[in-house]
Amino acid sequence: MTQFHHIPIMLKEVLELLAPERGGIFVDGTLGGGGHSEGILKRLTDGRLYGIDRDGEAIAAASERLKPFGDKFKAIRGNFFDMKSLLANEGVTGVEGILLDLGVSSYQLDTPERGFSYHEEAPLDMRMDDRARLSAYDVVNGYSHGELTRIIRDYGEERYAAKVASAIVREREREPINSTTKLADIIKYAIPAANRREGPHPARRTFQAIRIEVNGELAELDKAIRGAHDLLNPGGVMAVITFHSLEDRIVKQAFKIFEHPCTCDPKAPICTCGKKPTAEILTKKPIVPDADELEYNPRSRSSKLRAIKKL
Repeated sequence: MTQFHHIPIMLKEVLELLAPERGGIFVDGTLGGGGHSEGILKRLTDGRLYGIDRDGEAIAAASERLKPFGDKFKAIRGNFFDMKSLLANEGVTGVEGILLDLGVSSYQLDTPERGFSYHEEAPLDMRMDDRARLSAYDVVNGYSHGELTRIIRDYGEERYAAKVASAIVREREREPINSTTKLADIIKYAIPAANRREGPHPARRTFQAIRIEVNGELAELDKAIRGAHDLLNPGGVMAVITFHSLEDRIVKQAFKIFEHPCTCDPKAPICTCGKKPTAEILTKKPIVPDADELEYNPRSRSSKLRAIKKL
């Protein structure tokens, strides 16, 4: 079993934005291995941190790592999409800070049997929550050609989505596709040779798309961001780390609406819709990792950090 590790991305920047030394209740909505939570707890002299994750192995590993902080920390198994109800069960209706670190964890990528990696032989799984019913096997072997094309195009931004979907359907008619390496090979040879010579592995985009579909990562992300925003007390801060343009676009648009909710015609002399700003964007441009961080943690390469402050 791979050791559950977590190198927290842009930890210094996250802590500067959240400022947990203010005290109060904070939430790490994507607990993972607990790296960000540990940094928050070290600065949180008066308050409590709730860590949410749907992965049972993450909950166990982070709980062990953060045991020295005692009852200042509590882990909750669940999806941050349900943050409002999960915290309501704890009697919490308002918080000072929220962190969301989206995407797949290093542990999940590095544990072959989880089926997230196209480099390692493993069953097609990709579930962040092993209690979930839908797996990558179900998507690959059960979705129609049209459904596969749609998710590979929309969630993977793969220009050869239809070719990849055709190759998958053709192969599964002979026998079920049941392993990560078999799927990776099918994708590889579906993409024209000239486009396989440079850049990342040709299966990367399709694996991303299937993972997003299996875990519903984008389906209600906007709703989840709005729910988290509603939990913030005045002066509270939400910081969100994204890893690809699809996530970032949703977060950016939601933050923009919090700051500029007016729906009136820009040419109108006065606002008549009555919608007032509810948050201020703290990151006019997204923060990205510096050169030092990129060197010691290459997986931070595509990350972007955005934050808002509740008015």
